[in-house]
Amino acid sequence: LIQKLESYNNMKNIKQAAKLLAEAIFKKQKICVVADYDVDGATACAIAVRGIRMFGGNRDYVVPDRFIHGYGLTPSVVDEAIKKKNPDLIITVDNGTSSHDGVLRAHKKGVKVLVTDHHLAGDTLPDADCIVNPNQPGCEFKSKSIAGCGVMFYVLSALRQHMIDLNV
Repeated sequence: LIQKLESYNNMKNIKQAAKLLAEAIFKKQKICVVADYDVDGATACAIAVRGIRMFGGNRDYVVPDRFIHGYGLTPSVVDEAIKKKNPDLIITVDNGTSSHDGVLRAHKKGVKVLVTDHHLAGDTLPDADCIVNPNQPGCEFKSKSIAGCGVMFYVLSALRQHMIDLNV
């Protein structure tokens, strides 16, 4: 049985994410993917890094140490990413929905943050430049059980369409 994939257009903020990512690529900004350390995070990281490379993006990645940094985009992860990679944009994969302090730290250091995640949202969301998560309030994407690597795949699909629309 073959099922039709749900359109990424139903995912809240995905077009904004595509524009943010395209701008970083066009401006040759440094992009740092911050992955979770599990299988979904590693897969999402590989999809992000390879996909952004195919679009000509200047990208690198950081995988935090669970025992040193904890979970998600923590302030110490932001500090490490800045020290080692000096990014203009951080993209979280499979994490970030609850990373209020890390997003705040990135912004204080002049770094934009695009959160891509699938975990359930708490009462409030971090003040990221953009959040793409089918489980955030107000998202009409029906496949709420999609993994983080699937979310990143959809973001890259939206980026591809954005580039086509711009004739790039």
